[in-house]
Amino acid sequence: MFFLIYFLCLNNNLDTKKLLVRKSLSLALVALIIHSVSQAQTIRRPAASYYIGYGAYGTTHTDPFSFISNQATLAKVQRITGGIYSERRFMLNELSHYYAVIALPTHSGNFGFKAGYYGFNDYNETQAGLAYGKSLDDKIDIGVQFNYYAIKVAGYGSAAAINFEVGILLHLTGKLNAGIHVYNPVGGKFGKNSGEKLPFIYTTGFGYEASDKFLVSAEMQKEEDQPVNINAGIQYKLLPLLLARAGISTATSNSWLGIGVLIKSLRIDVTAGYHPQLGVTPGLLLLFNMTAPVKDEENTQ
Repeated sequence: MFFLIYFLCLNNNLDTKKLLVRKSLSLALVALIIHSVSQAQTIRRPAASYYIGYGAYGTTHTDPFSFISNQATLAKVQRITGGIYSERRFMLNELSHYYAVIALPTHSGNFGFKAGYYGFNDYNETQAGLAYGKSLDDKIDIGVQFNYYAIKVAGYGSAAAINFEVGILLHLTGKLNAGIHVYNPVGGKFGKNSGEKLPFIYTTGFGYEASDKFLVSAEMQKEEDQPVNINAGIQYKLLPLLLARAGISTATSNSWLGIGVLIKSLRIDVTAGYHPQLGVTPGLLLLFNMTAPVKDEENTQ
């Protein structure tokens, strides 16, 4: 509903409609919350969510954001790494999305922390998650994450829910990996007296690393009360310090691409998503390594 209001206002050339866009979005979002009490609350993800979590089905193409797609990827983390992502969905400030992650290896398994913010003053959603990943053997990695999810609507108060998600990665061969991820398997309700809850989501996918330069992956995702979504994409390292990614999500007809440049311990990705009716979503991804790999540190001892 709020996308329809935004689209109609965008096609009106009167400057006085700029304020109407903001107010209409606020009212539409409030209406969505009020009238969806009996349904599962849709999880808010970045338009390029598959882009930033793309390395989940690889071994040499993972980064600190990979665990947001599957927590089992934390098992392969070898250094303290972090990342920040921001996007302006459909070029609208009110639909801005921000993410921050950090991955921490330990001798007892590896940990990850995720924080997210979506929206603006009148309506916003915040997320926080603590994840853990560990290798069972050379072929199987597992992970789990506990989440806090909150919604705030100006004039209507706020609500929060707590849930968890689990992931498994199978290293079938040296080049082929597969995974299963389940989000909110037992349901997380907003408050004791509310019928509204977060949805159940399951995802299955695979990744094929033809080399340390090329990764192709795809996943099937089914969210409660939503159509099946297929995410597919490729990543290619054009040069040791330059990579490119491109992909598509079928449920939203959204395509995306990005270019990443490595500068010492920092990687900078410029991304762009495109929706046929709603337009472009620009994004910026920053990844940084805080320490040397654990195996390198051990070799120097």
